Amino acid sequence: MGGSPEVDAAAPGRPGRVHRNLPAAALVEHAARRGEGLLTDLGAFAALTGSRTGRSPKDKFTVRDGAAAGQVDWATNRAMDPAAFARLRDLVRAYLQNRELYTFDGYAGADPRHRIRLRVVTERAWHALFARCLFLRPAPDELAGFEPDWTVLHAADFHADPARDGTRSEAVVALSFTDRLVLVGGTHYAGEIKKAIFTALNFLLPQQGVFPMHCSANLGPDGDTALFFGLSGTGKTTLSADPGRRLIGDDEHGWGDDGVFNLEGGCYAKTIKLSAEGEPQIWNALRFGCVLENVPVDEATRRPDFLSHRYTENTRAAYPVDFIPNCERSGRGGHPRNVFFLTCDAFGVLPPLARLTPDQAVEYFLCGYTAKVAGTEAGVTEPTPEFSTCFAKPFLPLPPKRYAGMLREKLDRHGCPVWLVNTGWTGGPYGVGRRMALPHTRALLTAVLTGQLADVPFGTDPVFGLAVPARCPGVPDGVLHPRAAWADPAAYDRQAAKLAALFRAEAAKYA
Repeated sequence: MGGSPEVDAAAPGRPGRVHRNLPAAALVEHAARRGEGLLTDLGAFAALTGSRTGRSPKDKFTVRDGAAAGQVDWATNRAMDPAAFARLRDLVRAYLQNRELYTFDGYAGADPRHRIRLRVVTERAWHALFARCLFLRPAPDELAGFEPDWTVLHAADFHADPARDGTRSEAVVALSFTDRLVLVGGTHYAGEIKKAIFTALNFLLPQQGVFPMHCSANLGPDGDTALFFGLSGTGKTTLSADPGRRLIGDDEHGWGDDGVFNLEGGCYAKTIKLSAEGEPQIWNALRFGCVLENVPVDEATRRPDFLSHRYTENTRAAYPVDFIPNCERSGRGGHPRNVFFLTCDAFGVLPPLARLTPDQAVEYFLCGYTAKVAGTEAGVTEPTPEFSTCFAKPFLPLPPKRYAGMLREKLDRHGCPVWLVNTGWTGGPYGVGRRMALPHTRALLTAVLTGQLADVPFGTDPVFGLAVPARCPGVPDGVLHPRAAWADPAAYDRQAAKLAALFRAEAAKYA
């Protein structure tokens, strides 16, 4: 397979040498030989993405034709004319001609009944290694005669021309549901590859009765599944990597008739301020076969500097999920017993834990409140309040109420409680207060998952109407009640009233 010049039907015509499904070791060798990055003392390969160190959601387009034309929510998705897409496709194919290419064949979806066969074609060896980390890797005998359902053409150094191509900038991510093709150009940020496929699944899975979710998931000792919804930077990867529970996946899942299943085969963890003491499971996963993205590396010692934000706050690591020692290798779990909505509250007024009613759960799901964390998207340099519908606004082709209806049906059918968890600020807003302590958040989650709050009384937050526990083992009472954590209670009241008004305005859109 490795180094074969044979061209796949879905690959561009007349390429240079095509390396198909190389193992991780060979991809690292190629990436190092080509000067794509550095091999670190941890064994991980470190690469830089240049000026784009996060996703570019304003440069993402969906082709308006076929089934997509009548189903996609065009109020929130940028449309591309089919003829414009065809021209862009031909330009990308022409760009890739006569170049050394790397392909990865794999799956998205751990449930065989709801998976797609996927091919990624890229001009960089490290991007192929990223795809190998993030998607499900077939057994060798499954690669014979492999025919993809979807193809990603990733041309990192192809620059679109807005005047010629109808794009917003030189970067473009374009999806065609008719051609089952994704074009990614003008950006080296590898996250665009995985999120484009997640977008496609958010269109395809509801048609199969599967609820697609931007969440992590894990399993307890007795097989209880927990889900952690949230945007990048809210703690999905960190909190689901719990030594006492088995990790199903850290970012994208489907919830079908038989339970939950991972859509991916790897993890994409934020690494800023990562330490062996604070997040040992993630730290130990950063070894050979892993990709570090935009992490500064000392060229003399080859040591990564996880404290540095020299290139971006959004430093990342991509690694196969089985690099986590207690992962659930099947990628599947039963119906959830607890659902957590993670929010990074930049106002510093939401409690660290609150229980939601079913109506509140649907409302908070539709609002998807958090803060955009620095570096997650291009141009974002500090946390900014953000309402991201269903915790996944940039990846939702269908109207938000379609996903909210699927959530409500699942919660009602399985009687699953929903908890709001603030991993953001306490004692004041961003710039004044402090980030919620990770040990306190872990203690709150443990209390929920082990039933320690079953006999604890709950009070009602007077501003947000949330049910807040009176106490929790391992968490100071002053942390549980955010107003008490502020030095100036009147300042808290003003900030809380401001956020509550924003919530009301956002919820009114879906009334």
